[in-house]
Amino acid sequence: MGRHVLRRLLQMIPVFVGATLLIFLMVNVMGDPVAGLCGERACDPATAAQLRREFGLDQPVWRQYLTYMGKVFTGDFGTAFNGQPVTELMATAFPVTVRLTVVAVLFEVVVGVTLGVVTGLRRGRPVDTAVLLATLVVISVPTFVTGLLLQLLLGIKWQWIRPSVRAGGFDELIVPGLVLASVSLAYVTRLTRTSLAENRRSDYVRTAVAKGLPRRRVVTRHLLRNSLIPVVTFIGTDIGALMGGAIVTERIFNIHGVGYQLYQGILRQNSQTVVGFVTVLVLVFLVANLLVDLLYAVLDPRIRHA
Repeated sequence: MGRHVLRRLLQMIPVFVGATLLIFLMVNVMGDPVAGLCGERACDPATAAQLRREFGLDQPVWRQYLTYMGKVFTGDFGTAFNGQPVTELMATAFPVTVRLTVVAVLFEVVVGVTLGVVTGLRRGRPVDTAVLLATLVVISVPTFVTGLLLQLLLGIKWQWIRPSVRAGGFDELIVPGLVLASVSLAYVTRLTRTSLAENRRSDYVRTAVAKGLPRRRVVTRHLLRNSLIPVVTFIGTDIGALMGGAIVTERIFNIHGVGYQLYQGILRQNSQTVVGFVTVLVLVFLVANLLVDLLYAVLDPRIRHA
């Protein structure tokens, strides 16, 4: 196990470098960030040159990247164009988005897996057909439509919730978390159903039933553990996607999290903010994948990491 973890950690290094380099290059071709600092009027040449020297934009891109990565390993993600350190923006944005992601993942695990188990064990029955149709509708409807509809009904018309989030507590993030997790929840339900239905025909399940084991034990100890492997893989990779893809949900409910900061950074061509936030999201994605890889051995005893 130790060798496997060390090997996976070493594999994360080139992936991290490649992902951050690609993002750095993509952000630097968005346009001239100095042009947006002077407002509607163009900066005079002296001011533009001074700003480029101040933010290191007068250097070649490869040197900017090496300088940036050198600072990242010391915990310095640079300074936004408004003079505020990017780490301060992260300190206020990431806790909110982490709470939102936790709520979304809980919806995926609790609701999605439960519905998947129910429909997988009752394949072809009315409840199975109803859940399949419901998940198909959820997948077909864009997230911004679902968010605006729930905000209109629950927040404005019925006044069950606040239309916009203020403090960012867990109680305020239930509906935004449901909106964020809606599409992924539908996929988790379908994935769990399909995996469970396929494994029901496996030899080890028939053997467990023939031995006279209780139905509950057959489902939980044998069938469910193996069926959850693809589901855990999907949820693990979805964590990073939820944190980075919360731009629409956070804009709808006025949540000042990672999505909000990324949107502002892209809108104002603030490369330091965008690259800094995406760098942390890459790390989150890599760590989540490592944990998923280690969970395989827990779910399926046949998988062992030498």
